[in-house]
Amino acid sequence: MMNLELFNYFFACCVGKWETERTYHYLTTNEVERSHTDFFVNPLTEAIKLKVIADNQYNLQNLSNINDYPGFNLEFHTISDKGEQVSQNLNLMFVPKIEKDGYLEGDYLRDMAYQEAKPIVSHFCFNLNRKELLMTTNYTRIVAVDSITLINPNLRIRKIINYLKPEPEQPLENVVLVGFGVEKKQP
Repeated sequence: MMNLELFNYFFACCVGKWETERTYHYLTTNEVERSHTDFFVNPLTEAIKLKVIADNQYNLQNLSNINDYPGFNLEFHTISDKGEQVSQNLNLMFVPKIEKDGYLEGDYLRDMAYQEAKPIVSHFCFNLNRKELLMTTNYTRIVAVDSITLINPNLRIRKIINYLKPEPEQPLENVVLVGFGVEKKQP
């Protein structure tokens, strides 16, 4: 039996409106970009969780009560310092599978990926001591490693590293993008 108390606390804190200031470093072009993002995070209903599972053709066999798994609708709007704008609305959920040495690991399902317009199943690892969620997504050309550290219920630190996708069985080495952000919950 997994201890999901801190995991569920982390996600309970994520619900609400967040504002984020980020800096992106594009290593292939030596450019630096700043952006502002408004996030709106709301819990998913059981029906939408089932849709996310179906969209990903995810095996329900080993899942207990669907409401035991955190799921959210995430809507965001980003404006870069160059005036470029990006908006997205997606549904996501987390399915913990194992707990070992202070970590929970499992699958992270989305009905729409950030980099590619399709449903996707990724891997997550949650550090129970540091309240840090690490999400790794294998896209066609890159591997995105995104972390969110909950400092307190109103402050999160975000780090994003995109690697060129290596050959099978090779380590992640060639970084193309690094992003850092400070995320503040709004009243």
